[in-house]
Amino acid sequence: MTATPNKKLKILHVVRRYGPVGGMERYVWEITRELRDLGHQVEVLCEICLADKPDGIVVHELGSIAARPRWLALLRFGNRVANWLKINPHGDFLIHSHERLSSHHITTFHGPPFATIFERSWWRLISLRVAMQLFLEKRELVRAQYIVPNSDFIKQQLSHYYPEITAKLTTPIVPGVVSGKIRSPIPVPADGGTVGFVGKEWKRKGLPFAAEIIKQLRHQRPQLKFRVIGPAVADIKHLFSDEANDQLSGWSDTAHYAEFDVLLHPAKAEPYGMVISEAMAARVPVVISDLCGAATQVLPDAGTVLSLDAGIDAWVSALEQQLTRSTPAPQFVRNWREVAQEYEQVYYRINL
Repeated sequence: MTATPNKKLKILHVVRRYGPVGGMERYVWEITRELRDLGHQVEVLCEICLADKPDGIVVHELGSIAARPRWLALLRFGNRVANWLKINPHGDFLIHSHERLSSHHITTFHGPPFATIFERSWWRLISLRVAMQLFLEKRELVRAQYIVPNSDFIKQQLSHYYPEITAKLTTPIVPGVVSGKIRSPIPVPADGGTVGFVGKEWKRKGLPFAAEIIKQLRHQRPQLKFRVIGPAVADIKHLFSDEANDQLSGWSDTAHYAEFDVLLHPAKAEPYGMVISEAMAARVPVVISDLCGAATQVLPDAGTVLSLDAGIDAWVSALEQQLTRSTPAPQFVRNWREVAQEYEQVYYRINL
């Protein structure tokens, strides 16, 4: 039976950690609350809830599982979900997974497929870990009626590595963003300015290359400040030598985007990149790699998207262009209600 459009639905979201504690977790946290506000009956099944449980949403906690090895944690969680559903039948609920499950109608793919490992050396494939990760990933995709990628980048990868599931892929549903403080349109000093970098996984997000770009740009702008938020200072301090202008902040729950003149994000692989849309929501221009899922949201007047093969001079030039711009960047607007409404349209296509 396919759900009737505009009918109020019963939806069970499954995620290991429920709360605004990471990119994927924020996505689930926001859309479940918006779906509740749209009048749907929403429940959440998780290992642990890491925030105050939202009013009007029933949260079922299964208890924490050892996080390592990751493939075993995913397998055990999936088994516990399947067992819980046997004991607590939810036959009239749509089951929306954000994990490697076998008991779901729809799954959202928040990151790159593990199958990208096939691009690496053959000897990397010979392990139990790889075999199990590939098994769990393919099982998740095969069991789902619909697969929602969170960016065009992820959709392309899934189609490439799993062509047999292409018909199940929906239009990407990209994350929303909560608008905060807006950057003041104050001219940037000719010898300075502030470039920001945000991200814990600093190697994948391109911090070493970003540090080289900044060093070269300082030949033109000796007072340029580089603010790095996310990585532990001890892990990255070897990349920096300008104690006066390199501002290494460690992790912070708030990135203070409005204090940046430009966000620099030369990631090697970024399924989406919430920091990019959050910066653009603060009207901060961005200079990012074309390997970021959010690149499709970066319009020409909002910043620059470059290949990592473009060379350091091209990246320096792009930063300089944004620092000297005469007009403020447009504000990126996408609220979480829009995201929830796009999911409604997928839900109404599902056969229970």
